[in-house]
Amino acid sequence: MTFFKSVHKRDLFVKMGFLSSSSPAVTALLCLATFLVLSVHAADPEEIRDFAPPPTGTALDGNYFTSTRLRNINVNNKGALANVTAVNVNVFPALSGLGVSNALLVYPPGSVNVPHTHPRGTETLFIIEGTLEVGLIDTTAPVPMLFTQTLHKDDIFVFPRGLVHFQINKSKQTVRAYASFSSTNPGLVSLPRTLFGVNIDIDVLTKSFEVAPYVIKTLSAQQP
Repeated sequence: MTFFKSVHKRDLFVKMGFLSSSSPAVTALLCLATFLVLSVHAADPEEIRDFAPPPTGTALDGNYFTSTRLRNINVNNKGALANVTAVNVNVFPALSGLGVSNALLVYPPGSVNVPHTHPRGTETLFIIEGTLEVGLIDTTAPVPMLFTQTLHKDDIFVFPRGLVHFQINKSKQTVRAYASFSSTNPGLVSLPRTLFGVNIDIDVLTKSFEVAPYVIKTLSAQQP
């Protein structure tokens, strides 16, 4: 249907004198128009159901649409890392196809959520209680730029999909935050774990960071 509409437009341009029927520009224009239309439809498929049905034999009731995963979370209040409890499609099947997921983050005093990215989803972080320092690295400019902010209760900060970001609790109080994602499974790429926890050839890392081998060995030893 779209192709024939493009042909009709070509005939109109010919009649108006903008193009000749034998002009190579006509063919190029049609090919480009068709490619753009097909690209748009291929990149943004339309949902054809309201929600994913439960597994066969499972009753469809309020329980299916409810997750209790965030109840009574066991928090390590002495750890150096933030406690993250994800609620994605892997643990909450009702999210399948809906394009959203969530997580509860608890930051003990002095803890950090290490630099990381979410390759498949944008994150919005809502501060429930406490004060939190956050950072976002913008890589769209020729030179990467770091944006930081101090967030307080009821503040919201957005981390665009795929950009490196982090959080740190520099206060003496526990901070709680709620994250929402634009994907049922946004993914997580931890920079420390990815770079130093998978046994990359040490020559690659020492030359990339211009440091001595013992530095890489020390960083690698810290990864789980």
